[in-house]
Amino acid sequence: MAIYAGFFTLAGLFIIGVPVFAAFFGFNIIAAILLMGPQMLSLFSASILDTVTTGELVTVPLFILMGELLFRSGCIAILFDAVDDIIGRIRGRQYVIVVVISVLLGALSGSAVAVAAMLGRTVMVEGMKRGGDRRLLAGLILGGSCLAPIIPPSFLVVLIGMLSGTSISALLAAGVLPGLLAGLLFFLYVQVQLHLDPSRDLERNESRLRRPLWKAIISLMPFSLVIFSVLGLILLGIATPSESAACGVVGALIVSAIYRKLTVEMVVDALKGAVLMSSMILLIMAASKILTQLLAFSGFTHELIAFLTAMELSMLAALILLMLIPFVLCMFLDQIALMLILIPIYTPLVAVFGFDPLVFWTLFLLNLTLGAITPPFGYALFTLSASSPSEVSLKEIYAAAWPFIGLIVLTMALTYTFPALVTWLPARL
Repeated sequence: MAIYAGFFTLAGLFIIGVPVFAAFFGFNIIAAILLMGPQMLSLFSASILDTVTTGELVTVPLFILMGELLFRSGCIAILFDAVDDIIGRIRGRQYVIVVVISVLLGALSGSAVAVAAMLGRTVMVEGMKRGGDRRLLAGLILGGSCLAPIIPPSFLVVLIGMLSGTSISALLAAGVLPGLLAGLLFFLYVQVQLHLDPSRDLERNESRLRRPLWKAIISLMPFSLVIFSVLGLILLGIATPSESAACGVVGALIVSAIYRKLTVEMVVDALKGAVLMSSMILLIMAASKILTQLLAFSGFTHELIAFLTAMELSMLAALILLMLIPFVLCMFLDQIALMLILIPIYTPLVAVFGFDPLVFWTLFLLNLTLGAITPPFGYALFTLSASSPSEVSLKEIYAAAWPFIGLIVLTMALTYTFPALVTWLPARL
């Protein structure tokens, strides 16, 4: 009961806005003293040192820095125009652009909040100017923001790999096909909606002059350098995730220079942003490692495994139960905070129930992003509301989210039914 009370207290600290690392360390200190006395605090220094000297963790700040460089350089606007020109005049072209941009931004960012904010400031505004259906636009942006943590590179994948002991390279590759599948479902949904109501098509209000296809492709080529530097080098077995992340940063600098966006001020701002976020994540991971050890000392992990085993759940029933918990909690808690609470608990259960680690953790990540767009408390909903024009109400954003929640759930169901969607690409590494 004391452990359960502690978890509720920790969740309460998150909800009232206490910084995640502060809440974690405060909880750990109190729990350590109550469990084994002040001598238990000696565990803290060893865990912190072990965390901050883990070589694989260098991937996290490098991925974050790469995303900061691309966003702060203004290269995303160039990406938007190039994709617009390449897609051409197909039905629902501007809606399709949202889907394609979401996939590409997922490969360049890894942050659902960043993608929701960026698309809200650009695509939502531009689409509404052209007479687009704002509910369909909002839904596509929310669905697209879910793809960012799934499609590599993603620092959330790195955290899952580190905390669960699963191959980071395999996890990065595992998210590619499910992410593309979700994007395809979004595209099909748009086509069905426009078939049912052609008046929602933005093409009728289109006035922008298109460049020749070859010019658009050339303008998009530098971005292929970044994607190849990260994902291509991993898939070809040339570089580790850490090495490819470093190549991605170099690629982002080269892209910024090609587009004449590279300035000292921009680089300094990107470094500041990356340092702040990376420091926060390292502190949280150190606290999470301590939490894992406290759970082991307290016997909580052993008791939980025994309890679930005694229930004699089928594999599917156990999966639904384990996925339902983060789905609900992610409406209230930060993704990273929730990951660091649940992954140490879930890791032994994956082996107990015989789940394929790649399939389970890919579904887990999809589930986390799903909670972020689920009304009434999904934080991506509020991010989009804050970045969209004032006439877009939160009620409309809530209504727009539900069809895409269904599509993400369908993606999860297909991923579970056809595990090769997850395992095929890592097996080719």
